[in-house]
Amino acid sequence: MTPDSLRSVTVERTGPSMFTATNSRGDTITFGTGSDGGFTPVELLLAAIGGCSAADVDVATTRHAEPTEFSVAVHGHKVEGAGGNLMTDLEAAFTVRFPEGEAGDRARAILPRAVKTSHDKLCTVSRTVEAGTPVTVKVVDAH
Repeated sequence: MTPDSLRSVTVERTGPSMFTATNSRGDTITFGTGSDGGFTPVELLLAAIGGCSAADVDVATTRHAEPTEFSVAVHGHKVEGAGGNLMTDLEAAFTVRFPEGEAGDRARAILPRAVKTSHDKLCTVSRTVEAGTPVTVKVVDAH
């Protein structure tokens, strides 16, 4: 592990059931339990899966043509079991369209490979979820 490999965010409670995550660049995103609108942590996980793969696919395909439509629908089921809560049956479905012509044809031709490569090698988020990477939790300071 190197200092260049470290990624981090800080999550602070900003009110009842509301939190703000701040990254190392100072950008923020607010979320909560969903009772007062906004994204829930599970929805942020789904967005991270879709966003990670979307970024990979965008880089590969837009070398050839700008899409006329580009969306990723990500869904799964939140289940409660003896081992606790978890998400199952996660799926990211790409809808990508390109203009007619040679450049659009090239982008369309590489789209399936770009999606597969993102899933199999590039998307850190979905690859981490699939690997089942352990998460360590601890209390640093409590008074």
